[in-house]
Amino acid sequence: MVHVPTTTTGAASQTARAIAREQLTASILRTARQQLATVGPAQLSVRAVARDVGMVSSAVYRYFPSRDELLTELLVICFDEVGDQTEAADASVADRTDYLGRWLAIAHAFHNWASAHPYDFALLYGSPVPGYVAPRRTVGPATRVTRLLMALLRDQHDAGKSPAPAGPDSAELHASLAGLRAFAGVDLSDELALIGLRAWAGLVGSVTLELFGHLVNAIDDHQAYFDAAARRLAPVA
Repeated sequence: MVHVPTTTTGAASQTARAIAREQLTASILRTARQQLATVGPAQLSVRAVARDVGMVSSAVYRYFPSRDELLTELLVICFDEVGDQTEAADASVADRTDYLGRWLAIAHAFHNWASAHPYDFALLYGSPVPGYVAPRRTVGPATRVTRLLMALLRDQHDAGKSPAPAGPDSAELHASLAGLRAFAGVDLSDELALIGLRAWAGLVGSVTLELFGHLVNAIDDHQAYFDAAARRLAPVA
């Protein structure tokens, strides 16, 4: 009987092509992120990205059929990066009942990522790109930080730490917070829900003011200011 040796040429070729595709995809995305720093997301151009990568635009379109698909991939990457950092920061707080410590860890991780990636932050939280509608696949990555905040609120609620209301609220307000309660997965009090919303709005707003230059000549030490602001925004009872 003649032994026919097994060949792996085809499999090796497939692997080489997959590696080459992965490397080209990473190069395209890296170049697109660099372009955000010069033209902004609204002016992101597949043709310009192709030129900088050293490819013809038709080749890049085989990887990303449209500008919108390229934007979507950038959104997912950036949301996952900030999600990874904030989740790791929260997990680093050993005492899970230290709600202030967990909040500050999350807030500072968010601020540090944004400071290191200001143009990516602008893509995520800046002005909407005209004509672009983010698809459903961005929702999971986009809500990772807010899910952390909801978990913090939920843990306080379960521990009976809901604060006393600051004043009487209307039935309309209670009804309007139904979506937030569903997202949190627990029947948050109106007061705790509002505290959580204030913390999230204040976190994004504080970072936006700093990175977009609105604190120039007003704040000298941005780190000291952010730490003080984060403590005052803390969604803790």
